[in-house]
Parts: sequence; structure tokens; C-alpha cells
Amino acid sequence: MSYFFEIDFLDVKSSKSGDAIPLRYSIAGVKRVHVTDGGFQDSGDIVIEHIKKYYDDPSTIDAVIASHSDGDHTGGLRKVLEAFSVSELWMLRPWLYADELIDRFARFTNVENLVRRLKEIYPNIAELEEIAKAREIPILAPFQGEQIGEFTVLAPSKERYLNLIVESDRTPEGTAQSLLGHGRAFVKSVVSFIRSAWGEETFSPEETSFENEMSVIQYANLCEKKVLLTADAGRGALTEALDYAPSVGLTLPGIDHFQVPHHGSRRNLSTEILDRLLGKRLPEKQEEGNEHFNAIISASKEDEDHPRKAVIRACIHRGAKVVSTEGRTICTGHNSPEREGWTTAPVLPYPEEQEE
Repeated sequence: MSYFFEIDFLDVKSSKSGDAIPLRYSIAGVKRVHVTDGGFQDSGDIVIEHIKKYYDDPSTIDAVIASHSDGDHTGGLRKVLEAFSVSELWMLRPWLYADELIDRFARFTNVENLVRRLKEIYPNIAELEEIAKAREIPILAPFQGEQIGEFTVLAPSKERYLNLIVESDRTPEGTAQSLLGHGRAFVKSVVSFIRSAWGEETFSPEETSFENEMSVIQYANLCEKKVLLTADAGRGALTEALDYAPSVGLTLPGIDHFQVPHHGSRRNLSTEILDRLLGKRLPEKQEEGNEHFNAIISASKEDEDHPRKAVIRACIHRGAKVVSTEGRTICTGHNSPEREGWTTAPVLPYPEEQEE
């Protein structure tokens, strides 16, 4: 079993959806453990227990990645950093670029003050930084093109990341001197559904948050299987990743294991992006067992907003076997060690209706 991989999408056991994705792979007998996000703070124990039980109780985690600053991704990583020897922590820290950003913030003329303010705005990653420094864990920036083991970062680029920091609704002091447009406001509304024919797709005209757009998108070819981890990436981040993909030899469409972004939100995807990423819509639904790829959604069983029916439909239109955590841990991989008592996850049925 010199070549294998296993990726686990953990049930974070919360009423709200979150991401916690440990994975392990072996290439020519060399094993690596790689953790992307850790769910909420209480989810950290779940991540630790899972790694110890199913990854042969490693003393070291090779790479920990905080995809972006939101607490449903970073909270549990605090415990992970304290429980293991960690070779590398990968995360983006906006205050490192305060000297480059200061001219774009009208209220600030002092770099140290801007650094302090950015740490206040993004406390989750500021706390991870403190833990990593105390434990002497190297912190690296996962910008586009960086290599994390077998994974390549497809987005964000540094330029786009800095623009997102300026435009973010969390940094109202910004002078909006960027290429990304104006702030976004979200109003939760009552969702209505409409019965739809095969192939019809409706996505939200609203965009996801700027923080979600900062998400680190990772790609790897493991055992000749293409794996894409998207975190909460929005349309802008996914488009940037798609445009960059040829630079690293990634030919699209064609992903074998696809993390559906942002727990299956309609604000993060579009028909055009999915066509480029996963392929055109098929004339009819694939029979169970003949699906072309796996689409995995991290969503809480109690989360009424995720996943959206329109997103499930859109993935199935392209031949996906769609599964969702919703109270269970999902494991996907190739040639991986057997786990006693584990069964096949139920496939989500094709919704005959979708959100208007």
C-alpha cells in the first residue's frame, strides 16, 4: 500500500456548519498528514481524536492550513496546534502587509496602529499566530503557486488578497482603492422553491463575503485522482483558480474529488464556473454507481440554510455522486486502509425543486 490517500470531512457536531478536513496520503512509501481547517473551537477535540485513531497516532502533522479567518474553520485548530508537533502552519496574516496597505486606509498613517487594528479585526488567526510562535511552529503564506506537500495553492494571489482586505466589510476604514467593487450587504430572506426540469439551474445573484473570497484553494493529483479543496471560496476565488490551473498542469474540466464550497451555498457557484470546473450538464442523470466524480459537502444536520438544493442539482447535472456530512464523517480516497465498522455514505437524491 505504498500509494494511497484518505480525506476525511468531519462532522463538527455543531448546529452551524463548519469545515474540519484531516487527510493522509502515502507516495512511494512516504506518508504525510495534512489538516485543512478545524471547525469550531469545540471541534478541535474531534479532529485530534480522529487523527490519533485513524492515522496511526502520529507524533507529527506535516502541514496545518487555516483556509481563511472565519471561526467555523479556525477555532478547532488551536487545539490541534497544541496537541501535536506541527511542521508547518500555513495561513494568511493581513498585518504582515500593513506597510503595503497603509496608503489605502485613509484613517491610518502609522503602520503599527494598522497592524494592531488588523489583529483586532481578525482575532482567530491572530490567536493561531500566538500559539504557533510560542511552540516555534513555522508560519508560511499560502499564496497562489505555493506547494504544500503534494498540494498546490491555486488561489488567492497576493494582489487579489490585499485588495480583498481593503474592500472587506470588516475594514470600513478602507478607501476602496481596489479592483473588486464595493461592499456587500446580506439580508436573510424567506426562501421559496420552484419545481424545475432536469438541467435548470438558479444561483443567487448575491456574492459571498470578502472573507470567504480569501479562502485558500488547494489542488493535488493523488494516485492519479484530482482533488480540489475549496473551503468557502466564492466565484472570484474560483475564477482565479480556474485561470491559474493550466500553469500547474491541471487540465479542466475534470475533478475526481470536489469539496463543494461554503457548505453548498448558492452564492459561491455559477453555471459558468461549474462548466469550466466539472464539465457541461449531462442530458440525463447518471445511474447510481456510474457517477463521474465525488462532490462532498460539509454541512450540519441542523443547518437549515445548507446545502442548497440548487447546488446539489448542479453537481448531479455534471455526473456527481453528492454526499454531505450532516451528522456523519465522510471519508473519500483511493487504496486507503480499511476501517472496521465504516459503511458507504448515503447519496443525496436529486431535488426536483430548487430555490427561486
